[in-house]
Amino acid sequence: MALTRRAFVGAAGTAVAAAALPIVPETAHAQRTRAATSSEPQPLVKGPGRVKIGVSSYSYWHFKPEPYPIERVIDHAASVGVEGVDVLHVQMTGESNGYLQSLKKRAFVNGIDLIALSIHQGFVFPDAAERQKNIDHTIKCMELAYAMGIPCLRLNTGRWNTTKSFDDLMKNKGIEPVLPGYTEDQGFAWCIEAIEKLLPTAEKLGVLLALENHWGLARTAAGLLRIVNAVESPWLGILADTGNFLENQYEEFEKLAPKVVFVQAKTYEGGGEWYSLDIDYSRIAKILAAQQYRGYVSLEFEGKAPAEQAVPKAVAQLRTAFKV
Repeated sequence: MALTRRAFVGAAGTAVAAAALPIVPETAHAQRTRAATSSEPQPLVKGPGRVKIGVSSYSYWHFKPEPYPIERVIDHAASVGVEGVDVLHVQMTGESNGYLQSLKKRAFVNGIDLIALSIHQGFVFPDAAERQKNIDHTIKCMELAYAMGIPCLRLNTGRWNTTKSFDDLMKNKGIEPVLPGYTEDQGFAWCIEAIEKLLPTAEKLGVLLALENHWGLARTAAGLLRIVNAVESPWLGILADTGNFLENQYEEFEKLAPKVVFVQAKTYEGGGEWYSLDIDYSRIAKILAAQQYRGYVSLEFEGKAPAEQAVPKAVAQLRTAFKV
């Protein structure tokens, strides 16, 4: 359609007027809001689904003098028919890229997913340099997880270490005195600050941090939630261990359930290495189902019976409870 002279002049005038308008710079607040909106993951929409069953490499070892090879864990897990293996970092026999890729390949050809890397670190240290050392170690482990295609990293809060013997700590149900001259509030502040420093790497690599109810500041649901709620990041969730609440276990577990991203399930055939709990997994399954949890439930067998015999029995128990 031909453009009339009057329309052309009108359009040109509008363009000139628009060009003459001052350019208002975007405010810093608007820039932050736009950046957060563009990079923040979309909210997780839950619905009907089912959990998957995994097994922790710890189930085969229990810190015995001779580590049980991760390769054998993968092979046995495949023969049992679980979907994933949760790798204990200190059980690995190396950190070279060749070793990492060999584990990833072995898992793949066996139809197994490597589902989590469980590490040992802590942030409850008055010395900032010691906390930084643990932050650096955690970042290195995130990079190991990324290299193996593992999407989740188990974190600990750490503890005061005023009880030197772990056996004594277990006898006292995980309770220990605060380091003289310091307060629990300081311990929580150190832990929160350290985890916040991990978040950029977690987001960059796509490795979800999962903080476990593993003694120390996370001995109770209230302590664990205090940290997770303070950090409030989509890259930090909760790893719920069914065997680490020694009192009011179901009530405590239920408090964590809305923020759980990974579950480790204890069983104790032959008697526990430190203690035994009678865990009703049908009840645990109902608690998780109420939150529409459909992630992994990874067996952590901690009994004295031979793992090759006990793990298949425990897996069958979990499949019955979770109806999978």
